[in-house]
Amino acid sequence: MSRKKKISTARFVNAKITSTISITLVLVLLGLTILILFMGNGLSNFVKENMSFSVMLDNEVTDAEIQILRKNLDGQPFVKSSRFISKDEAKEQLIKDLGEDPEELLGYNPAQDAIEIYLHSEYANNDSIALISQTIRQQSNVRDLLYQQEAIDLINDNLAKVTMILLILALVLLFISFTLIRNTIRLSVYSKRFIINTMKLVGANGSFIRRPFIRNNILTGILAGILANGIIFLILLYFNREYAELQFILSLTDLIVIFAAVIVLGIFISTVATYFAVNRYLKMRTENLYYV
Repeated sequence: MSRKKKISTARFVNAKITSTISITLVLVLLGLTILILFMGNGLSNFVKENMSFSVMLDNEVTDAEIQILRKNLDGQPFVKSSRFISKDEAKEQLIKDLGEDPEELLGYNPAQDAIEIYLHSEYANNDSIALISQTIRQQSNVRDLLYQQEAIDLINDNLAKVTMILLILALVLLFISFTLIRNTIRLSVYSKRFIINTMKLVGANGSFIRRPFIRNNILTGILAGILANGIIFLILLYFNREYAELQFILSLTDLIVIFAAVIVLGIFISTVATYFAVNRYLKMRTENLYYV
């Protein structure tokens, strides 16, 4: 192999590596944004499903009636899980909270038997909770239903604001990512502008000229997406080791969707950017190629 050819090959390899690394870093940024969006949604569901509602029971309720009532509640579509809290358990909690035994002060145990229920996240909104409250209060042996409406409203409002901010951030980063990848690909196509012009002069049509560039950059986008997913996976491993709670926020399906989205975005952005980059030189006159 001649020295000139070796230099040409080395330049091509270096340009390819630089392009792949640049696209990979951009996709990592974009992938982390998508990851944060999924984590925000997962955190929202986690918070909503860990809000408890106390179903206060009548004093005269029997164990058999409690079992029937709990079975009825567990059968409702809005209930994720439930647990029974006896008067004695409730009194122990009161002693921990107050620092003294309320039974000694009052002469009787003020606590009541209760069933604590947890809702599915999609039902943790004001409209659903109003219907749920009505449904539960109609059950026999139910004295009252206790829940913190203000806390629910605050959580829903804050989660809505955070979700909106994350969506805006994702759109901004998508635009930035597209711009960065487009510039990277434009630079790689720039060195081939005279080849494009020669092909155009000998009669090749636009689709024929674009095809090898698009195919080549699709492969680059796939490779960059795989590398970006590897980096994101390592970041997730680190945070899962440091913060074990994160594993309950993201499901396996979420991770598959995130990794697939990164590769699809790598392919899509690379294809669109290549199309416009090649078109720029297809429309350019020969004499103008020397001044770009």
